[in-house]
Amino acid sequence: MNATVIKEKKAGVCFARQAGSEIAQGEIIISTDADTIFKNNWLSKIDKTFKENTSVVAVSGPCRYIDGPWWGKSYTYFLFSANYIYSIIFNHPFYITATNIAFYKSYFEGYDLTSMQGGDELHILNTLKKHGKIKFLHNNPSLTSGRRLKQGLTYNFFVTFLFYYLGAYYLNKLFKKQVVGAAPSFRINRTKTYRPKFSLGVTTTVIIIAVIATTFNPVRSFISDNIKDTKSKIETIVKSFS
Repeated sequence: MNATVIKEKKAGVCFARQAGSEIAQGEIIISTDADTIFKNNWLSKIDKTFKENTSVVAVSGPCRYIDGPWWGKSYTYFLFSANYIYSIIFNHPFYITATNIAFYKSYFEGYDLTSMQGGDELHILNTLKKHGKIKFLHNNPSLTSGRRLKQGLTYNFFVTFLFYYLGAYYLNKLFKKQVVGAAPSFRINRTKTYRPKFSLGVTTTVIIIAVIATTFNPVRSFISDNIKDTKSKIETIVKSFS
């Protein structure tokens, strides 16, 4: 295989995907993960879909865990089943997984580099669907590691999903910079459960505020104005002591 491997100095999956996409010479960019495997006809199904549908700008599919607890496998089944039905109605899914997405480079507007999670999925979905249809192949899954799921349902819902995925995505989008960094890495199968140093109540509150603030312009403007006002007052106080 004639492959080029590049090294990205900045940590974070979005930086890595961005660097690879920028130097890619092909017409189609395919995104997946290092801990993911596929069936032999995975690529051929993607290629066939592009050739048979000229209005399609991207092809996505489900992600299934090859290990981990039963609830993780059930969760992906219901999530991507609903995703498939949604895609039939609206010509694009409501969610794409970065482990299983291919798109024309000509429609690529770049990843959201302020987000460690979500910038390679939610942002790409929102930009690609403006250019055409996104075909969701429910029978063409990627098979990935479920090692993070071993931290338990509570951890994965509140910490991984609500805080580091949705919360981080909307907070970073609101402030247009990285406010929340990447989730803890799980490179090996840990036997000890990782316990976050923040309360779930605070996490949920922050997420709700972030979603509201990015959804409603008046709220976003109010928060922005107050941040500027507070900064101005602090600068005035500092100058008075100098």
